[in-house]
Amino acid sequence: ALRSSIADLLALRVKTGQGELIPLSEIGSANVEIEDQPIFHKNLQRVNYVVAGMAGRSPVEAVFDLNEVLAERPLPEGYTAELAGEGEWKITVDVFRDLGLAFAAALVMIYVLLVGQTGSLSVPLVMMIAIPLTVIGIMPGFWVLNLFAAPVAGYPNPIYFTATAMIGMIALAGIVVRNSIILIDFIERIRARADVTLAEALIEAGAIRLRPIFLTAGAAMFGAFVIIFDPIFSGLAWSFIFGIFASTLFSLLVIPVVYFLINKEAKADKQ
Repeated sequence: ALRSSIADLLALRVKTGQGELIPLSEIGSANVEIEDQPIFHKNLQRVNYVVAGMAGRSPVEAVFDLNEVLAERPLPEGYTAELAGEGEWKITVDVFRDLGLAFAAALVMIYVLLVGQTGSLSVPLVMMIAIPLTVIGIMPGFWVLNLFAAPVAGYPNPIYFTATAMIGMIALAGIVVRNSIILIDFIERIRARADVTLAEALIEAGAIRLRPIFLTAGAAMFGAFVIIFDPIFSGLAWSFIFGIFASTLFSLLVIPVVYFLINKEAKADKQ
């Protein structure tokens, strides 16, 4: 900045062949002229690239806001704005699209395995209720985290639901179903006794499995706790912690209730 004017440039001294230092103004001159800017092309179309850095907000949120602005105030005729070509926007869209497909495939495979294990089409659906219960814990959990996020250099420092957090949610689908399998298996065993009603079987199975379920859930949560300090995989750890907590807490209530509603009529007919 101290040498940005013509006078400063011409005052610079250079060494001559005799070793003397003379200012540039003695051997030349400088003029301000307009320089033609390079014309960039992509797909045979002229383009201009606009690059910016984000602080305190997700680039995806900025893209959504810009789309709204362009919808209200469109560009002049002959001009278009392309926001999904490269960069973090494309990475985010592609990653979450692929992970969403992987999540759907994982749910289908879990259902197929449970059908093969139980020999029923309805019981696996009851077992898989624990999977959406993880979302009840994960999404509000990240919202709560952002309530305590301290700003950095005056900018917000939000904790995002990242791709690793999505991976954690997919992994939880197989983990939380295990508790449902064990719980319903105990219910089925207790129901096999002739002197036990359906309600008694549900209460007894819940009481027997309460401590093991809490211990395994606590071990998984404490195991994930050490990962929250990693800048990349912290989202995965938070998904594990919030998802396991909510799923374990609600599974012990929701799954027996749903199982009771499905099987109460069949139990009555049997009696």
